[in-house]
Amino acid sequence: MPYVQGQTIHDADSHIMELPGTIHRYLDPKVRDAFVEKTGRKDVLPEWFANAAARQEDPEFRAGAEANILLRKNYEALGAFRAEDRPKTLDYLGFASQLVFTTASLSNFGLEEMGEVDLAIEAARAHNRMMTDFCAVDRRLLATGYVPLTDRARAPQIAREAIELGAKALVVASRPPPGFSPSHVELDPLWAVIEEAGLPVLFHVGGEEKMRRDYLENGLPHVKDFHGGDENFTSLTFMAIPLSVWQTLSALVIDGVFDRFPKLKWGAIELGASWLPSLMRFLDSGVAAFGREERLQKLSARPSEILRRQLRVTPYPHEDVRWIIENAGEEMVLFSSDYPHIEGGRNPLKRFNESLEGVGDRARRAFYRDNFIDLMGRGLDPALHDLPNLAAA
Repeated sequence: MPYVQGQTIHDADSHIMELPGTIHRYLDPKVRDAFVEKTGRKDVLPEWFANAAARQEDPEFRAGAEANILLRKNYEALGAFRAEDRPKTLDYLGFASQLVFTTASLSNFGLEEMGEVDLAIEAARAHNRMMTDFCAVDRRLLATGYVPLTDRARAPQIAREAIELGAKALVVASRPPPGFSPSHVELDPLWAVIEEAGLPVLFHVGGEEKMRRDYLENGLPHVKDFHGGDENFTSLTFMAIPLSVWQTLSALVIDGVFDRFPKLKWGAIELGASWLPSLMRFLDSGVAAFGREERLQKLSARPSEILRRQLRVTPYPHEDVRWIIENAGEEMVLFSSDYPHIEGGRNPLKRFNESLEGVGDRARRAFYRDNFIDLMGRGLDPALHDLPNLAAA
């Protein structure tokens, strides 16, 4: 029996858990050595990962997949890295569709920050081939492509290639490209390509600027992340997650990008949402304070209204979704599971339903279904808007 029953739910955030070396299969052979040299990512499968892969072949372990569909996380989860298993994962979860993101490539391996423009572009192309190949097994799996903004001239072509491969959404970093704003007018051809395709532009955690390490030097014992390591967030570094997307969205609205492409939808995925009402208010306040600027006088509406028209975000399951809806609008928030990452929890429906207590049926339907359909545009086949048994009813 699937986890979701009796309603259509679209999942705005899930991941593959690439085994080490996976990206190398999709890199142009001419750049593989340079990629290893710059990133340190070798085409090898260490023993721990080999054991994880072998476990997914064990019949006894696989027999417990359905019963443990939300209990097993990361590499133990069904369909985490084996594409052929992911359709069964969706059957067990009961989601009507699922946006699928990388895990290993979320920051494009830091190549853009290194100034390795050509290699960053090749890594993005490899990522796009990898993601669309993985998701090709089932139309319910919606592959995300990645477009580096570092080379403004080549960005539209990378987007076209990803779309032709089958990407259903295009991801860009929420941090600015080195040396210029994401609202630069020379990126307009990129936004035009994506708008014409009817697909959304997405930001995802991993593409933001991290908290300066100065803040971690407090004279106290070092704090590990919740995995017991140093790669993920702590309660302090978590505070910096929305800062980049806050600034990027502000630039895109104030500099008129949202207005120049009014049919283009944007999504902020796994970046939380409690910051959203404040951003909307702060942008409106900024327009009131600096209203004589010519660019502000050209805006089609108040910034909060522009964001409400074109932006959709995914709250974390520990956030107060009802409060966000009441202060931002019911059309702006989306359900996400973060499958198979630990951060998504073992019962996301329970947590979100609790945070939606007191919210009306229309807003609930918007959260679980309607806002996702609106965000995805032509990236979501109309036949997938509802689960077949509910559509028939």
